[in-house]
Amino acid sequence: MSLSELEPIYEVPMDVSAERQILGILIKHPTQVDRVVDRLRASHFLDPANRRIYEIILDLYHKQGRISYTQIYNRLRTDSITDSPAELLIPLTESFVALSELDPSVQTLLHKEGIRRLVQASDTIKAMALDPKNEDLQAVQAKAQELIFAASQSLDASGDEVKNLLEVLNKCYINLLNRREGLGDAYGLSVRFPSIDGMTTGFKKKDLIILAARPSMGKTALALNMVANVAKRDIPVLIFSLEMDDEQLGDRIVLSELFAHKAGDQHVITSREYQTKLSDEQFLVTQKVFSELYPLPISIVDRRGLTVPEIRAKARKFKAEHPSLGLIVIDYLQLIKPPNNASRSWTLIVGEMVRELRDLAGELDVPLILLSQLNRGVESRENKRPMMSDLRDSGNIEEFADVIMFLYRDDYYYPEVAREKGTEGLVEVIFAKQRKGATGTVQLRFVKEYTRFIEETTRQNGVRP
Repeated sequence: MSLSELEPIYEVPMDVSAERQILGILIKHPTQVDRVVDRLRASHFLDPANRRIYEIILDLYHKQGRISYTQIYNRLRTDSITDSPAELLIPLTESFVALSELDPSVQTLLHKEGIRRLVQASDTIKAMALDPKNEDLQAVQAKAQELIFAASQSLDASGDEVKNLLEVLNKCYINLLNRREGLGDAYGLSVRFPSIDGMTTGFKKKDLIILAARPSMGKTALALNMVANVAKRDIPVLIFSLEMDDEQLGDRIVLSELFAHKAGDQHVITSREYQTKLSDEQFLVTQKVFSELYPLPISIVDRRGLTVPEIRAKARKFKAEHPSLGLIVIDYLQLIKPPNNASRSWTLIVGEMVRELRDLAGELDVPLILLSQLNRGVESRENKRPMMSDLRDSGNIEEFADVIMFLYRDDYYYPEVAREKGTEGLVEVIFAKQRKGATGTVQLRFVKEYTRFIEETTRQNGVRP
């Protein structure tokens, strides 16, 4: 028996009755358009006549904010779709019994399109997998997962690729009102460091944020502090740790939270004590911190040598299981394994990886913080504050990043001078690039004993020093 004889025979999933009920309700009760316009696209309607009527409804709604039977009737005549528009419209207005049928009918169309997309994706995957030209199994698997992930995502109208200016401005105006009232998601994701949040107005969904510094400057500690602050608001966070294992990260998070139990200048528990043996009193304090941390929705992938396709696959799977995912952190760029068959320069390879990670942030609709090392050129300058050119293989990183943050500490390079000047522990967070905001420098204090950053009141506006 040939492969073609095994091909499944199926009809295209559709429900013309549900299409007609939706159109009938919208025509007879125009105010109901608000309830469906952001959920249904014209492509949800498979019957050509029904699809065209819904396209007219959408066009009238976006241009005028309202629709009417007469307007739809006139458009059908003007467009020469039918000589007798009434023969199309009157049966539609008689196709439903009650307004309560609207939501179930919308869900039916969403379900049918979801099935169609899955079927289409599976057909594409089958053809791709059986194509003898596709010898790279990893590439086929990555593409297959991408297709299934895309087919499984929300199918509402916000997914349209082409948007007219009126639609865009409507959304911008709603965001403006929300910001004015302090409501909703008008701002980005707050990391609960007021100086950083003040510079960024929160990290925006789809943005790639580069957090770069020389080794031991505190970039992992700051990232973990931000992760904990986000997770404490019950927002799921996914961490890819390509250097430290999960226990090392866990210990760091516990230690940073122990800072809250410090009494004045007295260390309740030092990092050394935490790593050795605690007194009964110290153990009770630490138990309390563990209890506070247990519920936090933080997930860790600590496998070393991950490639970008592997990171993408794991992130997609996590997003599918946790739709409210709010933040991804990757520690760090230079430890991501490059493609095996790469014949291009290392700079181009790194740039491609960064671009793919920015695409991942956009696909999953979350901010993605990517930690990065700086090259050794910093050490040879008198002024050791980082610059864009200090990013390893910087050209493409700078191009694709939405936000670039550097960390700088005087006491890292000049401990004695910092002690004399009183800048010991002060960290400059330098915003070298913000696609949607200003550049400048803010200050935090790094309590190394607890790998904890705390807020400083001093802030420098404008271009960094």
